Amino acid sequence: MRRPLPPRAVVVTVDADADDSATEFRAFFARHYAELARLAHLLTGETDAADDLAADAMLALWHRWDRVRAADHPAAYARGVVTNLVRTRIRGTVRERRRIAAFWDRRPDHVEDPDVPAVLDVRTALRSLPFRKRACVVLRHAFDLSERDTALALGISVGTVKSQTAKGMAELQRLLGDRAATELVAGRR
Repeated sequence: MRRPLPPRAVVVTVDADADDSATEFRAFFARHYAELARLAHLLTGETDAADDLAADAMLALWHRWDRVRAADHPAAYARGVVTNLVRTRIRGTVRERRRIAAFWDRRPDHVEDPDVPAVLDVRTALRSLPFRKRACVVLRHAFDLSERDTALALGISVGTVKSQTAKGMAELQRLLGDRAATELVAGRR
């Protein structure tokens, strides 16, 4: 018969730097999670997906927290992560839709355009914009970011931000009318 082994002593060392990192990240999370979820919602138009994307972004940020907190603009870095996650989601959705359409293509040859509603919701109009234009308009006008900060978040040049924002706003004015687009720029919608 074997005798039981005595219990081993477990030595736990507490790394003070790890505690500081966790505390900093908790503060960053509390300060920026809602903003990142709002950004994801405006870019996707989907509330549930926005929460998931913001949570996925925070997880990715936590895994790279040393790099994030050393960045010049951690919030811009976080917005860039959300934007990339949204872009990946949209690309995946487009690929999935193409596969489904190729397999189950049962649409008639001629499809008439649906009636255009009298009043367009801003979110509907935003969803009609291509991703980069939508991202530039949302970051510049809904989040009041500078052209430089928008460029940092999207990983594009300031000139591209300027042109994409102008083109996006022109399309929104065309879709919504001058008054509604002006309200969007003023942040009333």
